[in-house]
Amino acid sequence: MTDRSLTGGHMLIEHRVVLSLGSNLGDRLENLQDAIDALFDAPGLTFLAISPVYETAPWGGVEQDDFLNVVVVAETLLTPETLLERSLSIEESMRRERVVRWGPRTLDIDIVQFGGIVSDDPRLTLPHPRAHERAFVLVPWAGVEPDAVLTGHGPVADLAAAAAGDQEVTRRDDLTLQPPA
Repeated sequence: MTDRSLTGGHMLIEHRVVLSLGSNLGDRLENLQDAIDALFDAPGLTFLAISPVYETAPWGGVEQDDFLNVVVVAETLLTPETLLERSLSIEESMRRERVVRWGPRTLDIDIVQFGGIVSDDPRLTLPHPRAHERAFVLVPWAGVEPDAVLTGHGPVADLAAAAAGDQEVTRRDDLTLQPPA
């Protein structure tokens, strides 16, 4: 979809984006809901789908509590950099601390895929450089978009099946999140 009215005639391309959200500090479910609400509170991001909530063991070898994770699918006219700044601002507002790599956090928002854009920029690598290995991203994503393809890696459902064999991912049907208003 293009919209020339916003830019005085320049073409804007709407991109499908996949975001992975996780929390393992404080009220994990409330943290995820607050993040979803904040992501869609400002213009430029159109909600499409949210996965069920999954509980997952931590990644990276740091001793910590389990995470709650979800995947959100949206469309946007924002640039990848603008979406990254929005995500980082929300993490900061929710007191995310970056003390230990892969350590505990109130909130983590990762841009998993941004349309078909491929970038090796160290500030925002697209698609996310480890998404193809992470069941906590792939399993929820495959659930909401069974035919999705992770750019450069293949069908998400196939990747999810392979990753789920190594990693503990438990669907929590007793926990629900509301789509943004």
